[in-house]
Amino acid sequence: MIDEIRVRNLALIREAEMVPATGLTVLSGETGAGKTALISALKLLMGERADKSAVREGAESAQVDGRFLFGEDELVVTRRVGADGRSRAVMNGDMISMGELSSLISPSIDLCGQHEHQALMKPANHVRMLDAWAAEAVSRALEVYSMTFEEALAANREYERVLAASASSNAQLDEARFVLGKIDSVGPVEGEYEELSAQVARFEHAESLARAANAAYEALSGEGGALDGLNAAAQALSEAARYDAGLADYATSLREVGYVIEDVARDALSYRDDVDLDPEELAFKQERLAALQGLMRAYGPRMEDVLARRAAAWDVVSLVDDAELREREAKRALDAAEERLAQAADVLHKARVASAPVFAAQVSAVMERLSMGTARLECAVSLQPRAAWTKAGPSAVEFLFCPGANLSARPLAKIASGGEISRVMLAVKAVMGERDGVSTLVFDEVDAGVGGATALALAQVIADLAHSHQVIVITHLAQLAVAADVHYVVEKSADDAPVTSLREVSGEDREREIARMLSGEVTESSLAHARELLAAWA
Repeated sequence: MIDEIRVRNLALIREAEMVPATGLTVLSGETGAGKTALISALKLLMGERADKSAVREGAESAQVDGRFLFGEDELVVTRRVGADGRSRAVMNGDMISMGELSSLISPSIDLCGQHEHQALMKPANHVRMLDAWAAEAVSRALEVYSMTFEEALAANREYERVLAASASSNAQLDEARFVLGKIDSVGPVEGEYEELSAQVARFEHAESLARAANAAYEALSGEGGALDGLNAAAQALSEAARYDAGLADYATSLREVGYVIEDVARDALSYRDDVDLDPEELAFKQERLAALQGLMRAYGPRMEDVLARRAAAWDVVSLVDDAELREREAKRALDAAEERLAQAADVLHKARVASAPVFAAQVSAVMERLSMGTARLECAVSLQPRAAWTKAGPSAVEFLFCPGANLSARPLAKIASGGEISRVMLAVKAVMGERDGVSTLVFDEVDAGVGGATALALAQVIADLAHSHQVIVITHLAQLAVAADVHYVVEKSADDAPVTSLREVSGEDREREIARMLSGEVTESSLAHARELLAAWA
C-alpha cells in the first residue's frame, strides 16, 4: 500500500505531496493541469525506464520519494532522474537496481489506464487471473499438476540422458573404460587418503615420537620427576595442616593434580611402547599414499574429485554395457510420470472448465451494472496438445468480448474499444477482489465517455472495490469524486512558466471542486447539486 508520495521537479510539478487514503483517493482538475504527471511519478517508483524529458525545465534533476507499507514492513524509496538522463534508486538508504526496485514494488500496484500495457490484454495472463479467482477450486489441482509436471520433465531428461549415453562414441567409451580401470586398480576408499596421510607422518617420525613420549614419562614419573616433587609438597602441606587447617585444601589440590600427572605419564609410556618402527610397514604405506596421490594428480585435485570421476566413468560404461535394461527402466519411469501428469492435467482442466463460466457470468453482471447493455465476457478454456503444456497447466484460457446479445465473441484485445476495455477491466477487478494479489489499484481515464446513470454505477463499483484495495482514481466525474475518502485537486498556474500543484480539499473547497466538475463553473445551482451528491455518499 502507498503511504505517501513526494514529487519534485517532475514535468510541470515543482513540488507536490500526496498521502492517499487506505480506501478511495480521487484526483481531479482541469484538463491539462498535469494529473498524469503523478502517474509518471508512480511509474518511476515502480522501476520503469526514466526519461530525461520528464525533468522540469531548468532543474538539475527530478526526484520522487515514496513510502510503501507491506504489513508490518515499511519501504522508503527514492528515485532520482538527472537532466542528463542518468537515473538512480535508493531503498531504505541502500542503492538498488531498477530490476530490484521493480520486483519489490510493481507486483503490489496495478496501473489501470486505457493506454497502459495491461495484463488483461495478454491472453497468457488470463489463466493466472482465472486461477486466482477460482482459489481453492483450482489451487490444489494446480499444485498436484505442477509437481507431476516437474517429475515428468525430470523423467524425460533422464530418458534422454540414457539414450545419449547409449549412443556414446567408441572414443568416449574407451576413455571411460580406461579411467575406470586406472582408478579401480588402486581402489581408493572414501576417507582413506586423509587417514593414511596421518599414519605415514607418524611412521616417518616414529623414532622422534618415541623419544618424546619417553622423555615426557621420565620428566613426570621418573626418579626425581615432577610427580616426586608434587607428592613431597603435598605431604609437607598436609603435615603443616595440623597447625593451620587452611593448608589442607592446598594439599588436596596437589594430590588431585598428581592423579592427572600419573594418568599422562602412564599414557606417554603406553604411546612409546606402541610406536611402530617397522620399515616394511612404512614402505607399504608410503607406496599406497603415492598411488593415491597419483590418482589425485590425474583426476583431482581432491580425492572427492577422483571418486566423482570414477562414478561418471562407471555410469558411461554401465549405460553401454546394460543399455537395453537401462533404456527400458528409464522409459518405464517416463511413461509412469506421463500417466500421472495426464491424470493431474485432466483434473486441473476440468476444474478450470467448471470455474470459467461462473467467473465470466460474475464479470458480465458487473458490466451490466456499468451500463454496457447486453455486452458480456466469455472465458474460453481449451485443452492444449501435450507438447504445449507448461508448468501453468494444460489449458489455454482466453477472455473473449461479446459486444451484444446477437454478436459473436472475439478476443478482447481485437474487438473492444478503449472505453469498453476500461469498464471490462474494472468489472474483472471488482469480481477478483482481494484475489488479484495487488494492494493498490490506480485508475486513469476509466471514466472516459461515461456520464449519467453509468457514472453513478461506475462510482459505486469503484467504491466497492475500495473496500478490498487501496484505490487511486484520476477522474472528471463528480459522481465518482464524491465517493472519495480523500480528494486532491491538481491545478496549473497560468503564468509564463506554469507550475502544477496538488492540493487536498475538504469542506467548502471540496464542494466548490465538485460543483466545477458538474457544470464547468461554480454557481449556486452547481453548489447545491454538489452538496446533494456529497450528502448522498456521507
